[in-house]
Amino acid sequence: MILAFLFLCRHYGRTQVTKTLCFLAGFGLYFAVLNYQHQQHQQNQPASLQQLKVIPDSIAINGDLLSFRGQSNGQTYQAFYRLQSQAEQRFFRDLDKTIQLDLVAKTEVPTPQRNFSGFNYQAYLKTQGIYRLAKIEKIKSVHLAKPAGITGYLQEWRRKAIVSIQTNFPTPMRHYMTGLLFGHLDKSFGEMSDLYSSLGIIHLFALSGMQVGFFLGIFRYLFLRMGWCRGYVDFLQIPFSICYAGLTGFSISVIRSLLQSSLANLGFKQLDNLALTIIFSFFIMPNFLLTTGGILSFAYAFILSLTDFDDLSKYRKIIAETLTISLGILPILIYYFSTFQPMSIVLTAVFSLAFDLIMLPMLSIIFLLSPLVKITFANSFFSLLESLVSWAGKIFSRPLVFGKPDILLLLASLILLGCLYDFYRRKRLALLLSLVIALLFFLSKHPLQNEVTVVDVGQGDSIFLRDVRGKTVLIDVGGKVAFENKQEWQKRDMDSNAERTLIPYLNSRGVSRIDQLVLTHTDTDHIGDMEEVAKHFDIGEVLVSPGSLTVPNFVERLKVMRTKVRVVKAGDSLPIMGSHLQVLYPNQTGDGGNNDSLVLYGKLLDKTFLFTGDLEEAGEAELLASYPPFSIDVLKAGHHGSKGSSSPEFLAQLQPKIALISAGQNNRYKHPHQETLDRLKKINSQVYRTDQQGAIRFIGLKKWMTETVR
Repeated sequence: MILAFLFLCRHYGRTQVTKTLCFLAGFGLYFAVLNYQHQQHQQNQPASLQQLKVIPDSIAINGDLLSFRGQSNGQTYQAFYRLQSQAEQRFFRDLDKTIQLDLVAKTEVPTPQRNFSGFNYQAYLKTQGIYRLAKIEKIKSVHLAKPAGITGYLQEWRRKAIVSIQTNFPTPMRHYMTGLLFGHLDKSFGEMSDLYSSLGIIHLFALSGMQVGFFLGIFRYLFLRMGWCRGYVDFLQIPFSICYAGLTGFSISVIRSLLQSSLANLGFKQLDNLALTIIFSFFIMPNFLLTTGGILSFAYAFILSLTDFDDLSKYRKIIAETLTISLGILPILIYYFSTFQPMSIVLTAVFSLAFDLIMLPMLSIIFLLSPLVKITFANSFFSLLESLVSWAGKIFSRPLVFGKPDILLLLASLILLGCLYDFYRRKRLALLLSLVIALLFFLSKHPLQNEVTVVDVGQGDSIFLRDVRGKTVLIDVGGKVAFENKQEWQKRDMDSNAERTLIPYLNSRGVSRIDQLVLTHTDTDHIGDMEEVAKHFDIGEVLVSPGSLTVPNFVERLKVMRTKVRVVKAGDSLPIMGSHLQVLYPNQTGDGGNNDSLVLYGKLLDKTFLFTGDLEEAGEAELLASYPPFSIDVLKAGHHGSKGSSSPEFLAQLQPKIALISAGQNNRYKHPHQETLDRLKKINSQVYRTDQQGAIRFIGLKKWMTETVR
């Protein structure tokens, strides 16, 4: 340390080095204090709540589910409540004031990460200063409350604007108005949101430089035209920026753009401007670099600050800048999303121009005139736009799947892309760098490993296998079982379970094709999301038991998938990992239920696996009777650890060293049952459970290593 200090002093001067070290020490102290505060907040959380002040612009209603952020005793909570009536739904839907609720609510820890490379809800809420969920059991009374300072008033005004738009304007127009003017998109935009996401242009609804530049440009133009001097306008821009940030939800991308614009007025340009913006952002939103939006927003700003193609002609400059930004951000995009839509480069340019020149001015004027006159005829324009987006979605239906690079591959890609920018004129070196970068992307998409992964799909089953050559087998896809019939007002717009769990995991592993999809039987928690999976991946063939084809509804769903279907039974096999998975059961046509589950057995690398679907005690007895005694290393316990499966006789013969149980956290069936766990303990089987440990993965080249998410 001393030698490093002396070296820096010699090259940069003692005063400059000392100032820099003091500055860094100050930042270190600042973050140490923040970390201490985080720990205190996490520890000092009550088990129940009696009051919550509702943050008005956080209210969201999805069928009979109300969610919002509320404050109590200086703490912020993410609250959930099941609405009891349609009148109660209307009250909260139209609510545009700050209120306080007297209630009965229990607090609980948010769900941590469930799958490898998956979304971590607990960590996300922590970046927002939220450490507990509030599950509201009963609302006793409602009182008007005073907004908390200027921030509270801005949140209330934002809510008033959103409610006014949702009340007075038709869909789809109102979605674009709330999204592009106030940064709010509700669940009813779900299908179009998925389309924009698949086309790689959903970020246009994440307010940033485009909207900030538009509204700041109008603000400055009006005041300068009125004769105000530039210095006064620069000063007035600060309170205007605070108001605009509040009305758009204080998103980090808006704050970053506003800070950069204000600093530019003071003469700070490019990297100096960006550096100061980062410093100020740390004090405004300390956790911004822990969020995806924060990283992407500042990454774009960094690339824009760094690039310089002024020596090129106009059109070559545009092309060079577009390619540089797209390639420069690509490693970060695939690190977070695993996929990339190449057409998003063109579509972003086209839609950005349309949003900036047409939609923002039009929507702003319509909104400002709405107290006097409701201009709704423009809705046909947005209906036409959505038709065009749907048409584009059919042509460019699937993005490229790159997989999620590990941190070393990500850093190497970013460094090499920086070198490529510096040496792009030296053709041979540029070609060499391009090949190495392509190799890194290849390694991200095709990790040189075998794997067997029990994906955490909640209360259901899905097991993914891939060998080092890229052969893929997926056993079941999970799915959510509906337990109650709801009235129309109670129905929720929901993503499928696979969209939140299985599909992101497969994308993160670079999977774009599933060679064989094995559907063990016809229960919804095993095959419920098969159409959704078929929409996202090419499927070579679907393998089913003979008995499954006796279920008419299942057969109809297979036809909708338009995929080759092959019936397999005892004696068939599936090649993978230089070995085979043998079908042991069923050996006759059943009814497609639990005891008609396809059972797969095989030695993969150094362990023998048995995958049993939902096989119960009767099926287990039939399986044992059909074969000479054998033992296994790894058992995927039948029926999620139900007491009706994994019978004592079954376990006594197989003697599995490891048992895998796929069950949902706090599921209504209480799976796995204690009786099953006791049986497994009795034979000294090591138990892995998705409800407690998240996804379970075996990974390796010659021998398996076992890992869990938590």
